[in-house]
Amino acid sequence: MTIYDSVQKTKLPFIPLQEGKVSLYVCGPTVYDDAHLGHAKSALVFDLLRRVLEAEGYDVLFARNITDIDDKIINKARELGISTTEIAERYTAAYHRDMEAIGVQKPTLEPKATDSIDAMAEMIQRLLDKKHAYTISNGDIYFDTQSDTNYLSLSNRQSMENVSRVERVSEKRHEADFALWKAVHDEGVAFDSPFGRGRPGWHLECSAMIERYVSPHIGGYAIDIHGGGADLLFPHHENEAAQTRCATNHELAKYWMHNGFVTIGGEKMSKSLGNSFFLKDALKSYDGEVLRFYLLSTHYRGDFNFNEEDLIASKRRLDRLYRLKKRLFGLTAETIDTEFKKNLLEALGDDLNVSRAYALIDELISSANDALDTNPKDKGYRQALLSALTTVETVLGFGGQNPYEYFQFGLDDAAKAKINALIEKRGEAKKAKDFATSDAIRDELSALGISIMDTTVGTFWESRD
Repeated sequence: MTIYDSVQKTKLPFIPLQEGKVSLYVCGPTVYDDAHLGHAKSALVFDLLRRVLEAEGYDVLFARNITDIDDKIINKARELGISTTEIAERYTAAYHRDMEAIGVQKPTLEPKATDSIDAMAEMIQRLLDKKHAYTISNGDIYFDTQSDTNYLSLSNRQSMENVSRVERVSEKRHEADFALWKAVHDEGVAFDSPFGRGRPGWHLECSAMIERYVSPHIGGYAIDIHGGGADLLFPHHENEAAQTRCATNHELAKYWMHNGFVTIGGEKMSKSLGNSFFLKDALKSYDGEVLRFYLLSTHYRGDFNFNEEDLIASKRRLDRLYRLKKRLFGLTAETIDTEFKKNLLEALGDDLNVSRAYALIDELISSANDALDTNPKDKGYRQALLSALTTVETVLGFGGQNPYEYFQFGLDDAAKAKINALIEKRGEAKKAKDFATSDAIRDELSALGISIMDTTVGTFWESRD
């Protein structure tokens, strides 16, 4: 398996620190608002990476943090007149619901910043003791970037010129120095620490959490893979790498992976631009699997330009998979090693080459439909085909729904109850050989945009587009 390392800017063979095991850490959300499509893209990319690693036989420890204390959370709490805890809990729950809807698996570990203050304080103290950090007059503590000879090696910047994303504080020694601890002297949200009341700097929490919860400290590295969006490469990941290197005398991660931006109309998603498309809104109009299929359809390192025309075309592509699955309905899946699985993992093992993977799925669907048209009762072939579709579900995370229910998306419970009642009534009419009533009900359902299919295992229905 090869993955693209953001530091060396090339694809490298993946060799884990411990044979058979992988430690993967991804920066999670700051929970002050609902998740948008950019959050979804990043979560899906690393969910796919985890699934591929597991399919290759690795035991994966996947950690994703929750930033539940931050200035944005404090400002939102003030705006709504409720506590920061309420804000964090509300949007953490919303994030979990949205991630579940698009098939993102739960992390092995999900540490919260507020539960890790002691771990952060311990790391700050070591940085102070080693002269990599200093305190200014108001009690804030800063990391001294000039004390790290390898600073900027992660993002490969040559200097700090024209860098806008740094704090400008008059007492800082250097422009790039960043806050490890922010002292709080009023009644604002704060935590007790050996340095007085205050709040941790954002960059600090991931380093401390990785050391506390994830790190095996093997081979000069804390973990195998650190991931996140391309916008985190600098300064967030650069600063994480620096403080870990200086506090622990080992590097943070062996490999760094970053996914591209999501754009709408060619512009990067941004609250200030007013084009931040919340995932919860997309889920009102499209099944979560449709959004998953679409957002994963281009290579993770490239920017993703979201538009509804492409989304609709992508849905039709996924529809083909489910129409094939209908032809296998009622068949029990068996685990069969197939050439398809080998080829799929080979494609995704090439730095998550989804274009090749999706092309293999398209080829599978076309050849399968031709084969089933020719010999629909070949049970061995049908079993192998169902096993291949199960591999798609396991590795890529889509195709796992009941194929009839997949085509029922968009109807509420009341509408479904009405349709099911009509189908039951039609079944009773057929048993009584009242074919006039049976046909009338079929026509009524058709007028509602519903197609019904009578099979040996029951009658199923779907909503026509």
